[in-house]
Amino acid sequence: MIEVRNLVKQYGDHYAVNDISFTIEKGRIYGFLGPNGAGKTTTMNIMTGYIGLTSGQVIVNGHDIQEEPYEAKSCIGYLPEHPPVYGDMTPLEYVTFAAELKNIPAAEREESIKKAMELTKIVDVQDRLIKNLSKGYRQRVGFAQAILGFPEVIILDEPTVGLDPRQIHEMRELIRSLGKDHTVILSSHILSEVQDVCDHIIIIHKGKLIAQGTPEELENQMRGAAMELTLKSDDPEKVGAILSAIPGAKNVTCHPAKNGEVMAELEPESKTLDLREAVFGACAAAGCPLLMMKPSSISLESVFLELIADTGAEKEINAAGAEKPEEAEPEQSPEAPETEEKGGDTE
Repeated sequence: MIEVRNLVKQYGDHYAVNDISFTIEKGRIYGFLGPNGAGKTTTMNIMTGYIGLTSGQVIVNGHDIQEEPYEAKSCIGYLPEHPPVYGDMTPLEYVTFAAELKNIPAAEREESIKKAMELTKIVDVQDRLIKNLSKGYRQRVGFAQAILGFPEVIILDEPTVGLDPRQIHEMRELIRSLGKDHTVILSSHILSEVQDVCDHIIIIHKGKLIAQGTPEELENQMRGAAMELTLKSDDPEKVGAILSAIPGAKNVTCHPAKNGEVMAELEPESKTLDLREAVFGACAAAGCPLLMMKPSSISLESVFLELIADTGAEKEINAAGAEKPEEAEPEQSPEAPETEEKGGDTE
């Protein structure tokens, strides 16, 4: 669907994007991750034809974004981080204007506008001025513009920034529904959101591609061979001694759990060393029943932080794995009466 080949974007001596290549396949939801300044927005702006590239190539559905810009752009719907909505228009006027700019055939235009506005739930505010709407509704208006005509590829740059929890949930559900029939590329700092919605992840940092794969593949890549155990015992020190005596085991930790059980973790001296058989044998020999043994779990947040840890960029991410969010504006009730007439609004 989209091929990015050796993409470079240079500003003077600074490389915003530095020789990255990846392929976007049809029918998937992709998460585009990276700390601030990583080059995410620059890459997406190039992919959509919004800005030019220094070198490399972007192919959209067989069309080079530079050689055949109209054909390539017609395959893409784009929601920038700051939706380019016009405050003095109503949502209906703006979406109609966007449909005309996109050259949606007149016979299809009315139905396309209606469907986009229904999906983004802005029908109830379609006749109010955009500048009088909450950020949640303005974001939805921008989203309606992006999905007009229902292009094959939909690119969303931070679509949930500034939204309240209910709005975020609704936006995620909309993205999931779009992913059934479209290829979606989602940029976000909210790692739990990416893990929840996306089935493939691309991570870039300092303009370079540093990892890609499914969330499970990335987690397995970073997990190594660390193990989590549950044993039937009321003596954590005894369990610790049993596990520490296993050749090749290190970093053994134990703590009591409920019902006379002990939770334990250990790591092998190397990632290629498989200790499962040795652990089972040692526990059986000591008369300490092994109730559970599994690889240690690791979150996408941990994967992300470990991949960029060498630069200190993790300081930009808070404990929840996201940027400190912009405070969400309360969403205005569609039924609430307008305080000013359409013609008399002021900034």
